Amino acid sequence: MAEHPHAMLVRKGYEAFTRGDMDALRGMMTGDCTHHVPGSHPLSGDFKGTDAIIDMYGRLFSETGGSMQVEMKSVMVDGRGHAVSMHRFSADRNGKHIDENGCIVFRIVGDKITDLDECLESIDKSNDFWS
Repeated sequence: MAEHPHAMLVRKGYEAFTRGDMDALRGMMTGDCTHHVPGSHPLSGDFKGTDAIIDMYGRLFSETGGSMQVEMKSVMVDGRGHAVSMHRFSADRNGKHIDENGCIVFRIVGDKITDLDECLESIDKSNDFWS
C-alpha cells in the first residue's frame, strides 16, 4: 500500500531539514505558514512566514554549532489535513546536552504545510537548554 501524500511530505521535510536544504523546506510551506515553538526561551514563540521560519531553523543550527540532530521515528496522518511526526532530538550548546523525544503536529492544505505545532517531552529541559 502506498504511503499517504501527507506522510510523504512530512518525511521529505525531515530529510531536507537534516541535510540543511532550506530551499526545499521553503517550497513545502505556504508563504504564511506558522511554526509554533513552546517554551519561554529565546527561540520559542510563533514564527510566521517562511522567512521567519527558515531564519529560526538557521538559528537552531548556529546555536548548537552544527551538533543538532533530529531523527524522525514515525509519522501518522488522519487523511483530513493533519499529520503528526514523532522524532528524537539531540544537540550540544554552551556545555549543555539535550536528548529527548518530541513531535510536531502539521496542518496541510493541498500539498503545502500551513502550520507546525511542536510538542516536547519536557518544556523545562528545553527552556534550560536554549536559555
